[in-house]
Amino acid sequence: MTQSDPRRHVPFDRLHNFRDMGGYRSADGRTVRWGALYRADSLGKLDGDDWDRFLGLGIRTVIDLRYPWEIEAKGRIPQPERFSYANLSIEHRPYDQAEIDPDLDPWRYLADRFAEVAEDGVDEIRRAVELIAEGPGPAVFHCTSGKDRTGLIAALVLTLLDVPEEEVLADFALTELATERLTADWHSAHPGRTMRWPAYGRAPATVMELVLADLTARYGSPSAYLAEAVGITPRTTARLRERLLV
Repeated sequence: MTQSDPRRHVPFDRLHNFRDMGGYRSADGRTVRWGALYRADSLGKLDGDDWDRFLGLGIRTVIDLRYPWEIEAKGRIPQPERFSYANLSIEHRPYDQAEIDPDLDPWRYLADRFAEVAEDGVDEIRRAVELIAEGPGPAVFHCTSGKDRTGLIAALVLTLLDVPEEEVLADFALTELATERLTADWHSAHPGRTMRWPAYGRAPATVMELVLADLTARYGSPSAYLAEAVGITPRTTARLRERLLV
């Protein structure tokens, strides 16, 4: 399967969820270009050999989806002036995943948070998509864990590329391979705190399936949401496909 391609996972020492989005097949028979678009956890962790590996990818556009206060606390990509860099905080209602009530349905809870981002962040989502379509390439977008905010942008971009939903869900669920290390990082960063939520760092396909179903229920389809609510134009979609599909 495409998601198992050895080119998919780009190895770093301190980053756990850096992936090439190439290889997914569009409905028109074309394929997402390898080495053109990446998704990642926080690039503020880059240093040493990891920084050299990153530079070797030739990335020119960096989209940081975190809150400004997260960047202030954890750092942004080194030498941001080297890139076309944009901080586009698509989430407007912060919450602490480690403190989620363990008795809640975890996947419905997460899908409801995604719905908030899809509603609140339309301006930032549009600008992120436009940068991927029009900015200098290759490009990378990231948040803290590369899971939720990054996962939503990835799903929306793949939708615009007309990648089948099953592949969109599979791409989202690949974060499950990083869950153990993401959880270990949390414990290392918060000594003395208890993680209340047992599903921390999880990203099962069920979550994104709920998100896409919610967008369909409200707008008719995820594509209609992108056109009507986000304001993605046919020109942007055409440019995105021209750039990323081969």
